[in-house]
Amino acid sequence: MMKLITKILLPLCLLLPITTFGETMDDLVERDGLFYKKFTVVPFTGEITEKTLQGTFRNGKKDGLWVEYYEDGQLSYKGTYKDGKQDGPWVYYSDKGQLQSKGTYRDGEGTGPWVYYHDNGQLWEKGNYK
Repeated sequence: MMKLITKILLPLCLLLPITTFGETMDDLVERDGLFYKKFTVVPFTGEITEKTLQGTFRNGKKDGLWVEYYEDGQLSYKGTYKDGKQDGPWVYYSDKGQLQSKGTYRDGEGTGPWVYYHDNGQLWEKGNYK
């Protein structure tokens, strides 16, 4: 009997961590500017792991590195959030993998030099946010 229980419980225990690693955006709801796991009242802290999106939340707000991919696996953008707002360097790419723009955010606002590119990779425009 003990061997039977071990054969059943051990595989279940090994699978348990797999099912709880990372959440998806579909697992969350946004209320009053904060994200929560569905059916909870505590702001979500943890990782989002999807095929096309990876990022972290802290106390219900996006925080840290966020990376999004197109369906074919090409990088769409990469940048950081701080306290729910874009903050730090960001880079955006076209669905063909071509660099589209790059620059910096501070407290959710574009700041400093930004560079924009045509789909063929040629420089389109440079600007400076103040």
